Amino acid sequence: MSGLGIRIAALLTIAIVVVIALVTLLAVQLLGPPGGPMGGGGYRAFDRLALASALLFDASPGDADRLAAVHGLQIAAAPPEGRELRQESDAASTLLARRGVETPVVIVETAEGPPLSTVRLRDGRWLTFAESPRGGPPRRDWIVFAFWLLLIATGTAGVVTFAVLRVTQPLRMLERAAAAVGPDGELAPLPERGPPEVRAAAQAINRLSSGLRNAMESRMRLVAAAGHDLRTPMTRMRLRAEFIPEGEDRDRWLADLAELDRIADSAIRLVREEVDPDARHPVRIDAMVDDIVAELAEIGLDVRMTRASPAFSDVRPHAMKRALRNLVVNAATHGQAAAVAVTVTAQSVIVAIEDSGPGIPDALLERVFEPFFRVDPARKAPMPGAGLGMAIAREIIRRNSGELAVTNRPAGGLVQVVTLPLWRASEEAIA
Repeated sequence: MSGLGIRIAALLTIAIVVVIALVTLLAVQLLGPPGGPMGGGGYRAFDRLALASALLFDASPGDADRLAAVHGLQIAAAPPEGRELRQESDAASTLLARRGVETPVVIVETAEGPPLSTVRLRDGRWLTFAESPRGGPPRRDWIVFAFWLLLIATGTAGVVTFAVLRVTQPLRMLERAAAAVGPDGELAPLPERGPPEVRAAAQAINRLSSGLRNAMESRMRLVAAAGHDLRTPMTRMRLRAEFIPEGEDRDRWLADLAELDRIADSAIRLVREEVDPDARHPVRIDAMVDDIVAELAEIGLDVRMTRASPAFSDVRPHAMKRALRNLVVNAATHGQAAAVAVTVTAQSVIVAIEDSGPGIPDALLERVFEPFFRVDPARKAPMPGAGLGMAIAREIIRRNSGELAVTNRPAGGLVQVVTLPLWRASEEAIA
């Protein structure tokens, strides 16, 4: 059950139990404690009072005095002084009448001791009974009351939990569906079965997933079509530029056409990453990075390897190499020089790429992943490129269950950190 469901179930259970407890206590105050109007132990005292009243009620005064002395009772002309407990008195009178003795009972609370019960005899005198049928429930009755509340709380919690689970099932389904969305935005269709609210939620999520998938496919088709359609006019323009006489204008035309070609090629590569069929398997990341560093150093870029801890990750090798190469090239060109380190933690493989450039304004750090975004103000000189390198790299890394973060170094420059899940098999198993 989710946190919201637990809170709702707990709130309803506590509310119901508190209401039942308050109503029960109010009933005890108005109608008498548990066990009857006279309390849990009141009926035993009432039985003795009823028996004594039946023996002495119709007896002659002399016989009444003799029997009272034998049983340790007192007979007086009037009830003892004290505060009458009207509710207990009326209840005792009613119960005594049901036993066949029609006479008033007065229960008096005195300052000297426990309450006294007095019964008026036929001769007008009052029989005083020291043991009163008045009083609250004994400890055993309170234990029964607490156990009764516990049973109510347990049953209420079960019913409320079941109801909350049914009510919040669409929310849990929505939570699971959102968590199941991968980097590619794909979501497996949910089964449309169960209660009406669950079916409605599943249908809504399936419609949302279908619309999202169609929107992404439409975006990819648009980008791919634009990239391909640009190729034809650019080819014609390049042919025409070749016939321009040698000079500054001809070089500018060819440079602009080369830039347009890189933009179109980057857009097409971005689309290809969306549908890349490259299979994932364990790859030694430090060896891959070492190959990239050696390749770029051969073509004259200032790139060096500072640390290479043996590390394996389950990735698409061709796509991952393309992403890491792109990041290292960015650091070496825009950041003047690149220092690459591969380290391993308990759960991850970390590739840190540091450069010596001016860095990026903090406000623009997240925007570097936007397609076609350029951070020219942060660079010393404009560099060629379409502005898709970081977007493509993060797309590849996320599709391989990793993450890419970019931060400014305190000492100056930029650090690009690639975090990939660690594959825990040995090298011999891969070989």
